[in-house]
Amino acid sequence: MNQALQNHAALPAATPPAFDRSAGARRTDAPLLDLQKLRREFPAGETTVAVLKDIDLAIHAGEMVAIVGQSGSGKSTLMNILGCLDRPSGGSYRVLGRETGRLAPDELAALRREHFGFIFQRYHLLSDLTARGNVEVPAVYAGTPSDARHDRAAALLGRLGLAERVGYRPGQLSGGQQQRVSIARALMNGGSVILADEPTGALDTGSGEEVMKILQELHAEGHTIIIVTHDMAVAEHAERIIEIRDGEIIGDRPTGRMQGVVDRPAPPQLPPRPAAAGGLAALRDRFTEAFGMALLAMNAHRLRTFLTMLGIIIGIASVVAVVPIELMFFSTCSR
Repeated sequence: MNQALQNHAALPAATPPAFDRSAGARRTDAPLLDLQKLRREFPAGETTVAVLKDIDLAIHAGEMVAIVGQSGSGKSTLMNILGCLDRPSGGSYRVLGRETGRLAPDELAALRREHFGFIFQRYHLLSDLTARGNVEVPAVYAGTPSDARHDRAAALLGRLGLAERVGYRPGQLSGGQQQRVSIARALMNGGSVILADEPTGALDTGSGEEVMKILQELHAEGHTIIIVTHDMAVAEHAERIIEIRDGEIIGDRPTGRMQGVVDRPAPPQLPPRPAAAGGLAALRDRFTEAFGMALLAMNAHRLRTFLTMLGIIIGIASVVAVVPIELMFFSTCSR
């Protein structure tokens, strides 16, 4: 584990100059994420259940924030709205000054793809893909050329201590290694805002500390980190703790944690985030990737593939057999 920490500990400790990170510092810049009187309601029979109630919250670029609450408090619903995975029922949510409620579905997807990276408790890695293949998935959606995807994914995995695991599938990796793959995936398209939902929930203590160390280093590098957790010990790694209960924010306080300036060796230089390909090249690349993933899935689940194809064959054969019988019947009746 110490070796793994050494492998990825070279992330820069420089802080963005835009604001003072000291605890309790007042912010004068515009918030990156701004929620005002936000509500989220779900239908329950003839009534509605309010999961989030008039939430007012501002998160600025470069902050490391922990949202803490017990199960059913509304913290996961809040995370989904922050990450543009869900829409509020009322109120306002602005990202970089843009009102998300006015965005079309494709515009919302583009905003999510370009600015947000997600880390989940259960990793959500595709079992049929290698570590590098999983990291590349967001870039496939972004239309990034394949060579650039391969280079950036390999560089990200190497930076997180997984250079020798790029060809391994999720089932061949430990829980901590799988979570590092998911962190690399979150960074693939830039990940200026990283949303981590219980990032240590499925890990042992050592692996959990390792993941939190990575998140703190990414924060020092300038990423905005939002951790959703029920564990106050995890929340204390952040600079600011927001407590939520029954859909309402009941506390918002700094932790007093300050980013220390530590001399560290320069991190390995990552390839710059490549521009998305356009036109026919992008269409061809997406088709190739989709076809390749389909072949991998079929090869990994051969029995299921065979049964599915058998069902299709039987269905087609039945239609082909029934049509002549119907024609013969109508021909006989017409006589």
